Amino acid sequence: MSARHAEADPATTRSRPAKRETSSAAGAASAPGNLRAGSVTRIENSRSIRDAVAQRIQELIASGKVGEDGRLPTERELAVQLSVSRTTVRQVLDRLEHEGAVHRRRGRSGGTFVSRPRVDIDFSYLAGIPAYLRAQGFRPGAHVVSARMVPADEAVAGALRIPVGALVYEVVRIRLADEVRISLENARIPVSLAPDLLAQPLDDSIYDLLTERYDVICVKAIERMVAVLADREQSELLGISVGDPLMAIERVAFDLDDKPVEYSTDLFVGDRTTVIAWAHGEIKPSRTNEPHRVAVLSRTTHATGPNEAHP
Repeated sequence: MSARHAEADPATTRSRPAKRETSSAAGAASAPGNLRAGSVTRIENSRSIRDAVAQRIQELIASGKVGEDGRLPTERELAVQLSVSRTTVRQVLDRLEHEGAVHRRRGRSGGTFVSRPRVDIDFSYLAGIPAYLRAQGFRPGAHVVSARMVPADEAVAGALRIPVGALVYEVVRIRLADEVRISLENARIPVSLAPDLLAQPLDDSIYDLLTERYDVICVKAIERMVAVLADREQSELLGISVGDPLMAIERVAFDLDDKPVEYSTDLFVGDRTTVIAWAHGEIKPSRTNEPHRVAVLSRTTHATGPNEAHP
């Protein structure tokens, strides 16, 4: 009798968990509404938290208390500051990036940055970069990286129509719009045109300086544009990652006598500037029997062809 009981006990023991699982499953099936209500509550709470985090980040952006070039704190730092998980912060930043409020960059100088309006560089009229910026409501600025006298190499001498080895000023500057770095400029100007140029302030338009102090007026320019990728030095100066896109513009500016005044090679940050060019003239027919039409075109371009100057 006791043996039979001993044999029966394991079976009884094994059956108990099955009864409990069945019971639990039955309970779940009997009250699906309660489970759904709990899930909805958790989803709503999670959404409420994300909305609150998004609002706090937007307030931080609006306050202007962000890092250089609009850099936000890291995901880890935001999670600590806002007392939420990094997953929540990442989800909120994903949403803000989708909405265009922020953008992410990879690499050593990467991170999450506030998306700012692009600077329009309009080639339809002759003006310096500061004038373009002020007209669009930006605060212009410039940081002089270097300013020196150097002998002209073959490329510079050919562009300026001067002998190889003739002295030119080489002025390298970083252009700023609301303290954001938008371009790296390298301008070369014959020393003979402006004998004491390096003694003058170089943080504004050099064209204005040439006009006001040396009576050298630039009236036109030939410019060629090509897309390039930032190297290590350029990325460090512009606060971007190696390999980020840049718009490289080679420019030769001329005075009233059609004499070259400046030869410049500029690099504009691809996601911070937009180049606008106007084309005027006759549109050639695609078929020989079509009449010619005359039209005025306006276009935004990132290709070769701008024809006005903007130092």
